[in-house]
Amino acid sequence: MKRGNADILLPSALGALGCAALVLWLTAGRFVSLQPRLPGGDGVPETTGSGDEAPPEPTGAVPLDGQPSALPGSWPWFRGTAFDGIAREGVSLARQWPAGGPEILWNIELGPGHAGAAVDRGRVFVLDYDPAVLADTMRCFSLDDGREIWRNSYPVEVVENHGMSRTVPAVSGDCVVSFGPKCHVACWNVETGDCLWLIDLVQKYGAKVPNWYAGQCPIIDADRVILAPCAKACLIAVDLESGNVVWESEKVSNWEMTHVSILPMTFAGRKSYVYCGSGGVVGVDAEDGKILWQTIDWVGNMATCPTPVDIHDGRIFFSSGYGAGAKMMRLNENAGSWSIETLLETKPKQFESEQHTPLFFDGHVYGVRTKSGGEQLVCMDLDGNEIWNSGRDKFGRGPYMIADGLLILLDDTGQLTIAEATAEAYRPLAQAQVIDHAHDAWAPMALAGGRLILRDLTRMKCLNLAAGP
Repeated sequence: MKRGNADILLPSALGALGCAALVLWLTAGRFVSLQPRLPGGDGVPETTGSGDEAPPEPTGAVPLDGQPSALPGSWPWFRGTAFDGIAREGVSLARQWPAGGPEILWNIELGPGHAGAAVDRGRVFVLDYDPAVLADTMRCFSLDDGREIWRNSYPVEVVENHGMSRTVPAVSGDCVVSFGPKCHVACWNVETGDCLWLIDLVQKYGAKVPNWYAGQCPIIDADRVILAPCAKACLIAVDLESGNVVWESEKVSNWEMTHVSILPMTFAGRKSYVYCGSGGVVGVDAEDGKILWQTIDWVGNMATCPTPVDIHDGRIFFSSGYGAGAKMMRLNENAGSWSIETLLETKPKQFESEQHTPLFFDGHVYGVRTKSGGEQLVCMDLDGNEIWNSGRDKFGRGPYMIADGLLILLDDTGQLTIAEATAEAYRPLAQAQVIDHAHDAWAPMALAGGRLILRDLTRMKCLNLAAGP
């Protein structure tokens, strides 16, 4: 019997669909993404301002039973008082620890994230995310015992991608300023927790929330908060107490916000702010927001996280991960005309940093080299030559800082190491597991009065590193 085309085509089509379904079934769950694992996750939907949405309303301060500590010491913002990751309080730190490691003073649970702490006048400030109520939550704890003093929040929906909040607040006088994962900047009263003002950088300036959420930490300079929407305005200065905008720098091409924080620096008698946008680097006058210089000779790859490092003589050290390497550049100023030139660059296998900002100390640069799983601590001279590395001691993507002549390093798994901060050699002094079964211990640390505050994805701890009783 003769068969029609439909009789032939229909079974063939069904057979092809069946084969395709079989292939999908056999390969389901077997695809392995080769994208690097980043701080924050595997992607966030693009978010840009529509201009027709009002900022969220804070829910109101909730007083709790914690009390501020009388302990001295301050770590008021990202990278400490001088924005360089070095504590200069003069508190002597222990060079050796008991068998169980340094004393753990308190331990608290947080929402998933990598937000670090700021410390001032016995208070510890953390911008947390509360998944139960879908809100960025500013929390204030006692440095003594970790009891919560107050909290306040505003509603915003954030999808968990290796954490939500990931910035360090900034404290000055009666104000503490936070920068939320979706670019909400809020100012809170230090004592009461009342929200003084809130700016949505997406709504107001058309900022784009970076992939893996905002990592920019707010900068307070005297009576101003300095922010980088990197959209309709590249940088802005906001009056700390009122929230009024003091100046706005002009838009720079089609650059967008990165995870980098702003670097304040002074060169040739002029204070400026240096910021790495998605398309290059810009230097902005601190007084009026005028753009002094810009360059496209340094652009990070994929996720630009480390803040530029001020070498204090017009040189600036830039680094990033994912094959970007590092570069030393130098500012030049002549009769009001500014420029920047490249002095040297390193290949990724020599030095690169995916997340944390290297340290400049006693004429050398210290940082954790993250290329190809190396994850060694490296000491370099200012010509990019490696002086030493930490060999078998590896630190992953954890944070590090310097205090009392010591390098303090936390690795991904919650192991804390102290080593001499010297260019002579890598000299570790003590190591201890301070967070059991740690997961992604990436957040910047804070040190005040000999108390070290660190965390992993969901736990924050306070350790006593001071020497003596």
